[in-house]
Amino acid sequence: METSLAERRKGLFSMLAAYMAWGILPIYWKSLQEVPALTILSHRISWSVLFVGLLLLATRRTAALRAVWSDKRTLLLLCCSSLMICANWLLYIWAVNEGKILETALGYYINPLVNVFFGVAFLRDRLRPAQWVAIALVAAAVTVQVALLGRLPAVALGLALTFALYGLIRKITPVDPLAGLFFETLVLLLPALAWLHLGASGAPAAAGGGTRMALLAGTGLVTSVPLLWFAYGARRLSLVTVGLLQYLSPTIGFLIGMSLYGEKLSKVEWGTFGCVWIALALYTVSAVAVSRRAAAMENRMS
Repeated sequence: METSLAERRKGLFSMLAAYMAWGILPIYWKSLQEVPALTILSHRISWSVLFVGLLLLATRRTAALRAVWSDKRTLLLLCCSSLMICANWLLYIWAVNEGKILETALGYYINPLVNVFFGVAFLRDRLRPAQWVAIALVAAAVTVQVALLGRLPAVALGLALTFALYGLIRKITPVDPLAGLFFETLVLLLPALAWLHLGASGAPAAAGGGTRMALLAGTGLVTSVPLLWFAYGARRLSLVTVGLLQYLSPTIGFLIGMSLYGEKLSKVEWGTFGCVWIALALYTVSAVAVSRRAAAMENRMS
């Protein structure tokens, strides 16, 4: 059934809200900068279990959760994806609070191209020439940065790889997004609670009083609400539109890092970003062209 214009408009606003929320997330983590990253992560996991569980009840999707428990393959895959999202969340929170917001933005710019490469490597997808050029350009840019600066953009690559692996696992896992997130956080709940129970990690959080504890509790909301917005929008928009909008989040993060927190890039790092932006432009133009050809062919056949 074709989505109406009104529904597409609602989907667009919902998707914009999701990506904007993810884009400004560094400001939220910076407000908790004095709390260790592992403690923030543990609160995020713990409160996400609560908020996502309530959302499952409110949206009457508990049947999807029962389906997860009855399938051993799905359970195993979700355990793997929970490790990937845990590593991604921890690295992102730590990097933001260590003054590496620009490098986190680079990671999420690279991520779509890593997704495409994983599609070829693991799902037997075929790349178009422009996509090969885009991937080669990013690889060359990273190689040149390593040669000139003597170090990998480890945060960027870590974020791109963990999130791409997470996406790959979730792609082959037949599960409702919200039910999947609930199970992923549930798997991590006991280690998170164990960490929070340690006196050394709990002291910095408690020192900030009610405001800080409210922010830590809010980590469950900033995790679950944008996901709902994203899921709502994804059902009403084309994949090409979703793909174009995904660059909004790292762009907001990039601007926040530069303007709000005064982070700087060296000439070599500017060169890396420039190559990545060119690669993304090639990738995007190619995706739009293919989508238009497919739509034109479908119209001719109908």
